[in-house]
Amino acid sequence: MSVNKSQSGVSLYLALMIMTVLLSIALGLSSIFLGQTKMMREMGYSVIAFYAADAGIEEILINRDNPVDIPETILANGAKYQVLVVVGGTGDCLADNFCIKSLGEYQETRRAIEIQY
Repeated sequence: MSVNKSQSGVSLYLALMIMTVLLSIALGLSSIFLGQTKMMREMGYSVIAFYAADAGIEEILINRDNPVDIPETILANGAKYQVLVVVGGTGDCLADNFCIKSLGEYQETRRAIEIQY
């Protein structure tokens, strides 16, 4: 069987094209999965920051008779919270007693909770 000179190397070219397409698909899928992994990690950081803010609110509610600002406090998991207390009827606080804002932070993700009572 004789191979025509114009068809020599066609199988090599075809194999190279198939490998290029497969590599493109693999790289595209890996970039999608890496993006999803990053987003899921940041969602976890958001939850931890929210619960750090909640810890600040709980700390204030334990001593609700005389709430005071709590400076930045670092928790065991590395999350931080800071609590700001404003007396009711002053500034932007329309509450009867106090407005309390707790700021939670974890891995540069910040969440806040504000209560009025």
